[in-house]
Amino acid sequence: MDPTLDSKLVSQPVEVENRKKSGGDDDYDQGLNKAKRRANWSLKEALFSIFRWHNETLNVWTHLLGFFLFLGLTMANLMQVPRVADLIIFLIRSFPIGGDTNVSHDSKDLFRGTKNLIDLKRITTSELDITLPATPVTRWPFNVFLGGSMFCLLSSSICHLFSCHSHHLNLRLLRIDYTGITTMIITSFFPPIYYIFQCDPQWHFVYLGGITALGLFTIVTLLSPTLSTGKFRAFRALLFSSMGLFGIVPGIHATIVNWSNPRRNVTLAYESAMAIFYLTGTMFYVSRIPERFKPGWFDLAGHSHQIFHILVVMGALAHYGASLVFLEWRDHYSC
Repeated sequence: MDPTLDSKLVSQPVEVENRKKSGGDDDYDQGLNKAKRRANWSLKEALFSIFRWHNETLNVWTHLLGFFLFLGLTMANLMQVPRVADLIIFLIRSFPIGGDTNVSHDSKDLFRGTKNLIDLKRITTSELDITLPATPVTRWPFNVFLGGSMFCLLSSSICHLFSCHSHHLNLRLLRIDYTGITTMIITSFFPPIYYIFQCDPQWHFVYLGGITALGLFTIVTLLSPTLSTGKFRAFRALLFSSMGLFGIVPGIHATIVNWSNPRRNVTLAYESAMAIFYLTGTMFYVSRIPERFKPGWFDLAGHSHQIFHILVVMGALAHYGASLVFLEWRDHYSC
């Protein structure tokens, strides 16, 4: 997301020269090779560098592919493709979600379930036994989350791709990138809060209003050019983490209210996976592991920011899975 891994410079195996850091921040590209080619490229050159191998290639593509993945999921949901919807619900129902069922006690069940997942050609709507109501629950909270995720992933890819154009453009792109991260966190709250507390809308104002206010504060704070430098990396991570941890309160509230809901286990599993992915990604982002231990070894592939990107996409997908469960639940059980 924010390209503080030497984003202004592109690694070239053939032509390498010592460079002068633009930000004057010793923490800026710690752990990466200090010998990089200065890349004040034109916008056209920066655009076509997407097909070249350099230290930002995987940063760009990890989130660009994530953007196209969520774009495809969004289009499938907007078009309400029956086959896609049925398949997703089938996959969700393939796992035990009962309140008193956590694991399978028979290994044969696992292989039987695996066989069903592989043999997707035999899946039909009648076999899935899915009967949707005439008027499904509103989809706008779900679409808000999808839109926020796509904006975050696309702004991140653009930031990494064009940050080599100039220092001035890099700073502007960083602000857009931070706004994208914040937007994704805010919009992630909409599906669970809206659908869980649909029958008690006063909590919509409390929780959605609270996370939106916290997000706006974060955006305004990070508009400062000073806070975009590597020196404040931990502070930025703290702001984003605090927004995510804000979800603990409505999460506990929702668990208590829906303790007897048979879908409780699967939604908790999805949301727990999301939290683990995001927190682990933040740990890599702040600690700069592994490049801090082997400077120069991970300039092109395997550095912490790329790992961070992958975990962000995985976390978003986990939350997408939870949102589908909320949708199916409200489609069948309204207030």
